[in-house]
Amino acid sequence: MARHEPVVVIGLGRFGRSLALELARGGTEVLAVDEDPQLVQSLAGQLEQVVVADASDVSALREIGVADYSRAVVAIGTDMRASILATSLLSDLDVEDIWAKALDDQHARILRRVGAHHVVLPEHDMGERVAHLVSGRALDYLEVDEGWALAKTRPPQYLVGVPLGQSGLRAKRRVTVVSVKPAQEARYRHTDAGTVLAYGDEILVAGAPDDVERFIDDL
Repeated sequence: MARHEPVVVIGLGRFGRSLALELARGGTEVLAVDEDPQLVQSLAGQLEQVVVADASDVSALREIGVADYSRAVVAIGTDMRASILATSLLSDLDVEDIWAKALDDQHARILRRVGAHHVVLPEHDMGERVAHLVSGRALDYLEVDEGWALAKTRPPQYLVGVPLGQSGLRAKRRVTVVSVKPAQEARYRHTDAGTVLAYGDEILVAGAPDDVERFIDDL
């Protein structure tokens, strides 16, 4: 199995534990850290490196070798102060790529200010995704970035039977159909100007979130 760049995961609640285990399953070396001995003990047989340490103590972080890692995730759950302090200390240790879990938008802004390069809001992002699925407007939805989204849906009537290059979709709707899985086929394939969609196809549509949402609202 290929080995990827090692990652430190700080905080082994539900989110951090799932993240650490998934990274390890994918071949990434993980140093998992939590101040709760019981949580650490519960993962001792599943992760190669899992240690008890206080992530708000820079000496403790140095002692376990966190400064040697270039990538880290602060997955601390409900303790906002601990999350912010741990992120700040990782920045002080010159960790090059810091990811942090935020509880809300305000927390996210603070995390960015103290050194987080990437901030995730799992509950917000999952709620947004499920809302699109429950409403029936999309088969799946993912906001890749603050300014970019990807939706899986069915082609609207005005795109069926028309080569994508002649549809004017990008100019009119500011979205792009990037892939299609034709009905009765098992896999997606790239689209091009000559691709013709049919009823029953699944399509992946990319664009700014507002534009993607307008596109699926009009289905």
